[in-house]
Amino acid sequence: MLRFENLCKRYGEHTLFQGLRYSVDAGCIALNDESGSGKSTLLGILAGEIEPDAGEAWLDGHSLRTAPLAARSALAYVPEDCLASSLQTGRAFLEAVAAQRNTALDKRTLELADRFGLTPHLEKRFEQMSFGTRKKICLTAATLGRVAVVIADEPSGGLDAAARAVLVDLFKELGRDRVVFFTSYDAALTSACEAQAISFADLAARG
Repeated sequence: MLRFENLCKRYGEHTLFQGLRYSVDAGCIALNDESGSGKSTLLGILAGEIEPDAGEAWLDGHSLRTAPLAARSALAYVPEDCLASSLQTGRAFLEAVAAQRNTALDKRTLELADRFGLTPHLEKRFEQMSFGTRKKICLTAATLGRVAVVIADEPSGGLDAAARAVLVDLFKELGRDRVVFFTSYDAALTSACEAQAISFADLAARG
């Protein structure tokens, strides 16, 4: 469901990474590497937010280069900051994501929001939310519709212990039949999610 080949990103004369390749059909994958290695940039490329200097990525069989709309329709992306329109409420954001994915804000999603402790915050605007609350809203949105790939940048950032437990259950459930590809410095989270831990060295060494 997620595949990329020969990905390269440069900034001026600095090569952040090159020759990255990977392929996985389902499961949780945790990209653990040092700060500044390019983890967020790689996730941005896989989410179609950043253009690579070389290489190609496929989501659910659709190329981000030649079929970007189809590829993005198979994706749920949770960026690190999760800052939507500052005046948009949490509920409006979830409803907008649901509409984009041709589904509705259903009972299952609202129950997940409640498990995250979001029910009192759904009518707040993003500018009124804490970092952790915004993160939980975006994680909840990732379950809307039927996406094949979930990409999350530091998904546990800003979460308390109770919310981390909900996140672990969510990722384990999603990873049963789709790809959950996330970055994390947290070895305990990686282990709890039963995720495969990889580094840039692993991605460059493949193939």
